[in-house]
Order: sequence, then C-alpha cells, then structure tokens
Amino acid sequence: MSDIEIRDDRAAGRLEAVAAGEVVGRIEYFVLDAPERAVVPVHTIVEPAHEGQGIAGSLARELYRLAGREGVTVAPLCPYVVKWAARHPDEAPAADPELLRAAKEWLVAHPELF
Repeated sequence: MSDIEIRDDRAAGRLEAVAAGEVVGRIEYFVLDAPERAVVPVHTIVEPAHEGQGIAGSLARELYRLAGREGVTVAPLCPYVVKWAARHPDEAPAADPELLRAAKEWLVAHPELF
C-alpha cells in the first residue's frame, strides 16, 4: 500500500486512491451544510484488480482524518464506511442520528448525483 496516494477531489466529491497515476479506488461523498456541516460518504468503490489490499479501509480512515482536520462530522451513508466506523470507534466518532436523517433526506432529494 505504500505506493498508494490518497487525494481529495472536493469539486467532484471524491476521495481517490491513486497508484501509478491510475485511480484504483474512491469514496464518493457530498458535503452537507445543515443542520451542521458534515462530510457524507455515499459509495466506496475499489477496482477489482486492487481488492483485498486495504484500499477501502485506507480511504475510510483518511475521510475521517480529513473531516477531523476541517472540524466537521462524518455522517456515513455508505454501508462500507458504516461498518468500518463501527470497527474503529476510536478513529470514527458516531454521527448524531438527526444529522444522519438530514443526510438521507438530502440524498433522496438529489438522486441524480449518485
């Protein structure tokens, strides 16, 4: 995994894992502004040739670190990130249920984005 670079493409709403110039995995997300600012991961995708290398976990960990640096909450809707967060409560603080509800409502109102 040492040859994997993780970069945030905020404009596209993607946290990408890049190896040899190729995107090999990503978390697709959006930023929620209310009831509080939060990063909301929706999908985690790892290219089949790169599965089983810890890329998805590295992306989830970096997403929580990024949110921590920005002082915002992660409100996970992505099933993978939800499971990862449950296994790493020391790195992934739980989101308020009201925030998760607001994130789900935003996603339902904007289905064309995901």
